[in-house]
Amino acid sequence: MRGKFRIIAALFLCLFGSALLAQSPMPAERAFADAKAQAAEQHKLIFLVFGASWCEPCHRMDAFLDAPETRQIFGKYFVLVKLNVAEKLGNHPELESPGGRDLALKLGGANSKGGLIGVPFFLFLDASGEPIVNSRRPVEGLPGGKNIGYPAKPEEIDWFMAMLRKANPPMTADESYTIKEWLRKAPAK
Repeated sequence: MRGKFRIIAALFLCLFGSALLAQSPMPAERAFADAKAQAAEQHKLIFLVFGASWCEPCHRMDAFLDAPETRQIFGKYFVLVKLNVAEKLGNHPELESPGGRDLALKLGGANSKGGLIGVPFFLFLDASGEPIVNSRRPVEGLPGGKNIGYPAKPEEIDWFMAMLRKANPPMTADESYTIKEWLRKAPAK
């Protein structure tokens, strides 16, 4: 009887442990390394997005990236990586991508006090992981610029489109137009 109990207990632990591991966010460095390998193999750029589950602009960014017409375009040119940061603010630290905050800070997401500049913070990188441009829009009198977050206002949309041009994927004029129009027509919140 003891043997059967041990076997059942071991199976339960394996199944339950697997479920817990499947729900744990991937460490940021691993996700980033996987993205670099995939981008190099597929001759793509990396689109890295730092967000949070409690963040409404992050949900809008997700909707933008997941919309069928934009998802197809971004998938053609970019390996998309989404990492959760600042989840303690939303009382869900279990959703935090381990090492995500440190990676965001390392890649230009620090404010003047050394904390995160806000979410969503995103950037385009080459296949080796070198930053090309990030979501900090240049603003006169503000060293380091201002994070646009989800690009909803005309100046934010313009910066997002400038980011795409600077990243320089071989995007067609029609594809660029589709992205800009999607952002322009998205309901304001």
